[in-house]
Amino acid sequence: MVVLAASIISKSGKALVSRQFVDMSRIRIEGYLAAFPKLVGTGKQHTYVETENVRYVYQPIESLYLLLVTNKQSNILEDLETLRLLSKLVPEYSYSLDEEGIGKTAFEILFAFDEVISLGHKENVTVAQVKQYCEMESHEEKLHKLVLQSKINETKDVMKRKASEIDKSKIEKNRGEKGGYMSLQSMGSGRIDSGFGSDSGISSVGGFGSGSGFGLSTEVESFSKPKGHPPTSASAPPKGLGMKLGKTHRTNQFLESLKAEGEMIVEDVRPSAGQSRVAAPPPSDPVTLTVEEKLNVTLKRDGGIGSFDLQGILSLQVLNQDDGFIQFQIESGDNPGIVPKTHPNINKELFSSQNILGLKHPERPFPVQADGLSVLKWRMQTADESLVPLTINCWPSVSGNETYVNLEYEASQMFDLQNVLISIPLPALNEAPRVQQIDGEWRYDSRKSILEWSILLIDNSNRSGSMEFVIPAVDTSYLFPISVRFTSTSTFSNYKVLPRLS
Repeated sequence: MVVLAASIISKSGKALVSRQFVDMSRIRIEGYLAAFPKLVGTGKQHTYVETENVRYVYQPIESLYLLLVTNKQSNILEDLETLRLLSKLVPEYSYSLDEEGIGKTAFEILFAFDEVISLGHKENVTVAQVKQYCEMESHEEKLHKLVLQSKINETKDVMKRKASEIDKSKIEKNRGEKGGYMSLQSMGSGRIDSGFGSDSGISSVGGFGSGSGFGLSTEVESFSKPKGHPPTSASAPPKGLGMKLGKTHRTNQFLESLKAEGEMIVEDVRPSAGQSRVAAPPPSDPVTLTVEEKLNVTLKRDGGIGSFDLQGILSLQVLNQDDGFIQFQIESGDNPGIVPKTHPNINKELFSSQNILGLKHPERPFPVQADGLSVLKWRMQTADESLVPLTINCWPSVSGNETYVNLEYEASQMFDLQNVLISIPLPALNEAPRVQQIDGEWRYDSRKSILEWSILLIDNSNRSGSMEFVIPAVDTSYLFPISVRFTSTSTFSNYKVLPRLS
């Protein structure tokens, strides 16, 4: 098997992304791609075309073609397997399967193609492995971050040592002025240590189903002593020791000393990624149908919709090949904005007339796939703001040295929303914001400088809610964009699967 090129082209033959795996000129590959639309006939069942020199193996994706150009001696079965793997990778990197979406993520798609095909031959990889390989890690970047963090820790130690020396000098001075005697009735010390790390996260622009935040994060550590105890000096750590990740032994000793004096210490323990995300159990039924919709909405600060993009998938998972000889009927909802598209191997006439999903060749079973087969897709775009499940109103006002922020959410009657998380970006603060009123729960992430407002369930009992908090006076533009995430058991399409036909 030798794959000459893997490309994504438009229906007219315009090349959007093309990766060559053998030495060939640009004019030659452009000629192959330009000739392909003329060779594709209508009404044909197969997905390959042969010429005198090459073979085209293709698959339609929305309004585009995913195309493999191979020599005629290649194994067509391996070519089809490679094409199926690439068709799963393209939606992982390009959320919008059109010319604009492919153009924005062209390099990511090319990198994924390189991981699948090497020198014209398919690599034995999966979608998860390709995504892991493309997330590059730089040893130099890690080393730079470690050196930077080491300098920050050293500077913090110097600050603590200087502050301790200043406290000692004040005590000695007061003793000298009063003949060497004084009563330590209300002495104490408090310091705020700000550590600037380089942890940053990049995500899609604020909207439903997306988060936002990019930049340096500030972590605030504050230690205070109870009244009646003099400040304890903090000695500098011995030099010559290598840098250690995590909390140092000296910091642990300092916290233990505070606990021994009766101070209440609350440590921020964050669950690991493996603990926070529990893997779903594998399906045990012989046939499983899953309906999933993803909604991405961008709302303007002054009102109105910037974008509303809904994409849905009906996937079929068959555990045994003997159970793959099936047809099933779906009941469509009453939403005229939903535009469905079936898989190329689905009988379109049967679906259009009776809403029955079945293969063009009933004698063939549905394939057995671990992650399921997408048999039906749909999309919806609108400018109707009343269709947005949840809207957020933010009213910040600056008064003196403080900024008062009032937020209000309003949920539509169409859906009950679960696990609602509203993230408000804040400037770097020395302490957590002062929340005066809230319907739900809140949490301040000092590392990312984000205030998270969470509501477990929004139903008819709480279609609206509010939150009010106070921060130091800042530019109100720092409070945007606000991102919202939620889940729901209802869908816009309202597709329902009727009892199994065969």
